[in-house]
Amino acid sequence: MYRGPSIGAIVLLVLAVGLLLFGGDGGDDEGGGAGTEFERPKGGDPADGDPAGGEGDGSAGDGAPRPPGVAATVTRVVDGDTVEAPVGGSLEDIRYIGLDTPESVAPDQPVECFGPEAAEYNRRLVEGRVVRLIFDEERRDQYGRLLAYVYVGDEFVNAALVRRGYARTLTIAPNDRFAGFLARLEQEAGNAGRGLWAAC
Repeated sequence: MYRGPSIGAIVLLVLAVGLLLFGGDGGDDEGGGAGTEFERPKGGDPADGDPAGGEGDGSAGDGAPRPPGVAATVTRVVDGDTVEAPVGGSLEDIRYIGLDTPESVAPDQPVECFGPEAAEYNRRLVEGRVVRLIFDEERRDQYGRLLAYVYVGDEFVNAALVRRGYARTLTIAPNDRFAGFLARLEQEAGNAGRGLWAAC
């Protein structure tokens, strides 16, 4: 005579289904603290929009989890894609990953179209403010500058510069976590004739 599954078997089945549906890793082992480490970007899939989990325009504000990172106060804006800030006890030049703004202060080079505007916009976004620096595969470029994705609160600064037409994308592997996302923002800015796409 068939008796059916035992209570123990049913409990095990329910637990297995729960683990499959809700994950069984017990949480994230990596710290999201005040930033004693350089961390790889985390967060949303850039294929789905803003890597911070927002609406795809460089700002979030939806309560989604934000990537952990290193906090720093920007002491000087060098140009549209480079700032200075103390990190780990040293004053560092920080170069934004994934983009390039027109030159405005490069030695032996003329000021390029829309360079001053890009530098001024970057200044308005970050100068004197606490930013969160998120790192990719390589921490430094060939000039010794830190390479970072930069956030002010919920705003993804790299994305804001590209989206509003102050920067073109510049992908240098292996630091390409958000390359596809930034490329889409660049295409939108170009199609809309924003910033340098209309002026230069």
